[in-house]
Amino acid sequence: MKIGPRYKKARYLGAPVFKKTQTQKFAMRSQAKQKTTKRRGQKSEYGRQMLEKQKARFSYGVSGKQFTKYVKMALKAPGDNGKNLLKILEGRLDNVMARSGFAPSQSAARQMVSHGHITVNGKKVTVPSYAVRVGDLLAIRGGSQKKVIFSKLDEELKTFKWPAWLVVNPEKREITISGEPVVDMTELLFDVRAVLEFYTR
Repeated sequence: MKIGPRYKKARYLGAPVFKKTQTQKFAMRSQAKQKTTKRRGQKSEYGRQMLEKQKARFSYGVSGKQFTKYVKMALKAPGDNGKNLLKILEGRLDNVMARSGFAPSQSAARQMVSHGHITVNGKKVTVPSYAVRVGDLLAIRGGSQKKVIFSKLDEELKTFKWPAWLVVNPEKREITISGEPVVDMTELLFDVRAVLEFYTR
């Protein structure tokens, strides 16, 4: 997915949706921009919902067309629509690689998968949007173990905190999907309810 200048995009969205924007310097600039925006006038409800949708898209590195597809799937599935959508987004293979600490960012995780470095249940998968399932075993492909992108992995995993639904074996460099993705909505950079309202208005 083509993104463009990340600092500019993140400032427009008003949220550190990219790894490189998750700094104190960016936070200070973002707060200054928000004050300026308030002086110019508040966004309409439609504008607010559109902004939240964009935050969600860029948080997971998903194209507009693919994101719309995920929302439709979430709305059709039984249960809480917001949780359904987050479960789909969190269950993407590239997202799992980032959540487990195997990749430093969503974009790096996407590249890692598309270049064929990751296997699922022993088979190489090159589709970043691949949906993992409970019980799946993810690992680094044998021929990719000594690649530069994994040179600091062992050190990074020593202090990394992964979500409860992922079981990581640092020694074997393996990830097991132990349960359905669970997300604390208060920790999200976007309002998932506003996102759904945008599509159901």
